[in-house]
Amino acid sequence: MKKGDIPAKRPYTSRKPRPDNPIFGFALNFTGQIGVKLITDLKQLIYISQPFGFDGPTLGTILLDARMCNERDGITGALVCRHDVYLQLLEGPADKIDATYARILRDDRHANVNELVNRTVSERIFADWAMLHDPEKSWVWSRSELADGVLKRATQAEIVEVFETLSEKAKADSSP
Repeated sequence: MKKGDIPAKRPYTSRKPRPDNPIFGFALNFTGQIGVKLITDLKQLIYISQPFGFDGPTLGTILLDARMCNERDGITGALVCRHDVYLQLLEGPADKIDATYARILRDDRHANVNELVNRTVSERIFADWAMLHDPEKSWVWSRSELADGVLKRATQAEIVEVFETLSEKAKADSSP
């Protein structure tokens, strides 16, 4: 590969502010330059929790904290939220995902945290977002379905599919 060529599968390297999209605030910078550290232990974790003290300012603080920490740690993902539930996907280096999840478990803004998916992956679903926020626009389960335990019956593939669909919608929405 010559300098300046873009590889077929672009490796994750780093993120930089994205001035054309202030809503998401961050985008990933991909490069095929020699000397770039590739992530070989890419982990994906999806969990659900109940918000404690859910309101606009609390959610704004969670998103700001997540984006800053994720930027620092090389983590991307998405948060689907509404007043009664958070459903979040995190993806990045395994050690950083584990540390992030440990912080979430200690965070008093989350109650009843339950891990739904924990797996090694070869590529990211949300490579362009430090933390995509989806205020229940893509929500597929009703409150009564959640109360009836739909997530306990859902397969990991069905849960991941929710985020894959969200990613495709977000990409389409951000295209000119």
